Amino acid sequence: MQNRVIPQFLIAAPTSGCGKTTVARGIMAVLAQRGMKVQPFKCGPDYIDTKFHTSVCNGRASVNLDTFMASGSHVRELYAHYGSDADVCVLEGMMGMFDGYDRSRGSSAEIAGLLDLPVILVVDARSSAYSVAALINGYDTFDPRVHLAGVLFNKVGSASHAAILREACADTGVECFGCIPKDDSLDVNERYLGLDVREDKLESKDKLHLETIIRENIDFDALLQKCTCPFTPWNGNDGKIAFQESTNWNIVVARNKESFTFIYQEHLDILQGMGRVTFIDPESDHEIPQETDLLYLPGGYPEKNMEVLCKNHALLKSVADYAESGGRILGECGGMIYLSNTVRQRGSQMRMTGVLPIDIDAENCKLKLGYRQFEYNGQLLRGHEFHYTQMAQTALSSVVQVYSAKGRPVDTPIFRYKNVIASYTHLYWGEIDLLKLFGE
Repeated sequence: MQNRVIPQFLIAAPTSGCGKTTVARGIMAVLAQRGMKVQPFKCGPDYIDTKFHTSVCNGRASVNLDTFMASGSHVRELYAHYGSDADVCVLEGMMGMFDGYDRSRGSSAEIAGLLDLPVILVVDARSSAYSVAALINGYDTFDPRVHLAGVLFNKVGSASHAAILREACADTGVECFGCIPKDDSLDVNERYLGLDVREDKLESKDKLHLETIIRENIDFDALLQKCTCPFTPWNGNDGKIAFQESTNWNIVVARNKESFTFIYQEHLDILQGMGRVTFIDPESDHEIPQETDLLYLPGGYPEKNMEVLCKNHALLKSVADYAESGGRILGECGGMIYLSNTVRQRGSQMRMTGVLPIDIDAENCKLKLGYRQFEYNGQLLRGHEFHYTQMAQTALSSVVQVYSAKGRPVDTPIFRYKNVIASYTHLYWGEIDLLKLFGE
């Protein structure tokens, strides 16, 4: 396949809170409305922003790119594969542009350099005037591997304010693609572990308002022209990504809108390449299929729907029986909570599957987050931890020592009981062998 030339760019910001997600979602929506096939991507291990992307890209799934959890060559392969038939690729950055797990390692800037993508900088202009020239100049010159294509000013107060910002931009030699006015209705609502992912928020009338504001205040012709560059195609030999050998397994995945919703698109594609995938909803389905070779319980917000989950006795028993019979189960964060003995919430002790002798405290919550890595069954495993609940007590010990991104020991446990593997860590599977994970 010959190289194509298409618009492709990374949307970054000096800090968190500048409006990256709102602007990225608006740009994706406008491009999709133009009839373009928009392939969205997200830097880092974020499960929430990808849902916003998918909702405005006509259901085209957003894909995570992370240079801590995956090698650079794998990130390039993912980008080339998922963008292979796109008319435009839009990658939303994370945190500040140069913020990584170790200085700028793992940052949006590193990914932009790795993929040779032009960068659009979203600047929160609420309390800024001509001084933004110094900021823009710094971001333009700090890392020669990163090409700053232009700037978008967000939360601009007036026409005169916009004129000052455009002058500052012009004096740095960096193009200004637009000035988006301050509009409180565009702010994405915060919720429990992050952004609000409820369907009414993803598909509300606010989407149309956002599209209008973005369309009227961004020069899309200039942006697309400046960010058009060669796209290196994927060299896979079929239409699917297949980094995992086919096992002909019957794979069951717990999935619903909230309790079990944190799933990387790449992981779903890996599972579908391994065998037959069946989805179940632990809030309503009553048993797992009889012929199940692997049960995947991903993360989400099970503690938000605990009363419904714990009343589904039939499925709780079905999962417990499957575990006791030696069935393979991978439980990540919320999935581990589902496998626990009890969860304490709002003064009540609610019984779960009881597969693992651990008790979860969902009342005295404290944020715990960060990249995680450890060796198990001959493989280096990497992932990310982000949760508020905590373990009240456990009769199990961790099977390995877990480390942070910088190699420091952390107290995050990895539990193994028969063929059940569970942890607060959301593992990344892109470059591991799932069979070896279970010791096979």
